[in-house]
Amino acid sequence: SYLLKLLWLKRDSGQYWPSIYHTMASPCSAMAYHHDSRRIFVGQDNGAIMEFHISEDFNKMNFVKTYPAHQNRVSAITFCLASEWLISTGHDKCISWMCTRSGSMLGRHYFTSWASCLQYDHETQHAFVGDYSGQITLLKLEQNTCSVITTLKGHEGSITSLWWDPVQRLLFSGASDHSIIMWDIGGRKGRTLLLQGHHDKVQAICYIQLTRQLVSCSADGGIAVWNMDISREEAPQWLESDSCQKCEQPFFWNIKQMWDTKTIGLRQHHCRKCGQAVCGKCSTKRSSYPIMGFEFQVRVCDSCFESIKDEDRTSLATFHEGKHNISHMSMDISRGLMVTCGSDRIVKIWDMTPVVGCSLATGFSSR
Repeated sequence: SYLLKLLWLKRDSGQYWPSIYHTMASPCSAMAYHHDSRRIFVGQDNGAIMEFHISEDFNKMNFVKTYPAHQNRVSAITFCLASEWLISTGHDKCISWMCTRSGSMLGRHYFTSWASCLQYDHETQHAFVGDYSGQITLLKLEQNTCSVITTLKGHEGSITSLWWDPVQRLLFSGASDHSIIMWDIGGRKGRTLLLQGHHDKVQAICYIQLTRQLVSCSADGGIAVWNMDISREEAPQWLESDSCQKCEQPFFWNIKQMWDTKTIGLRQHHCRKCGQAVCGKCSTKRSSYPIMGFEFQVRVCDSCFESIKDEDRTSLATFHEGKHNISHMSMDISRGLMVTCGSDRIVKIWDMTPVVGCSLATGFSSR
């Protein structure tokens, strides 16, 4: 059996002590807590989801029922009280939604890769599912069926985290390619913003709609607070060319031009600011360009480097050290608190009030 230390209470001493222990038949892999009804749903490696009800004094937890949701590890869970739906994704490559009244399966939809994360719009019944192929699928869930609305492709690694803001209708995705993408779903213009400031896979994200700030955590312990209350620029699409778009020297696969000019072919690179295909000699400079999401130095062509002013390099995010390899993060936005869980088996509670509520973060410390 596997021990689940489920509930920690803050004592008068200021220290947290475990209040409820519960043993599970399989390791726990995902969790969702519904605050108003005090219902908690625990996903397991064996694919089952167990529901419990927590007492008012938070000292007792009663088992309600088990849902046979998946055939493999449960990766994400969300509960909709209005429809009494339990929606989940798993490593059996599917999303399932079950009725919490009857415990019966309502529907399933399969993907080509492991489903890794989930967000749900309770008003419109749209589900966003990220998977290990780097794709995000937008689904419309019905009582016993669903329809695929669209798929979003932009990441070069598996999707590790999603956050949906129903007010501005923005979807944020974090991935193992170290990047975050903001998808403007409500704008209907296909606008996407790239955010690159982490040096390891992005494990968790949280958008604070009130202050227009995005908090993100990465596996190496990096915590970033992004200012989204400004007009950012979209990163350009990379252009394709058989020769450098600056000096016109051929790239190494352009056999004809290499033969005609009796020159050796060059390797192709891309300027992150203009997107042009350039050779190494025409892109010797590196620069940050935060307005386009590049918080650390990236390759730019020499002409773009000259156009970037010093004030253009002013950071639009602040970066902090979590001092442990973060695997999960959750925020209580109303109280300005953040909880991080690490692969070191340590749980940290952070006071985010110096960060949240400011247009730009100023730093914070763990409690």
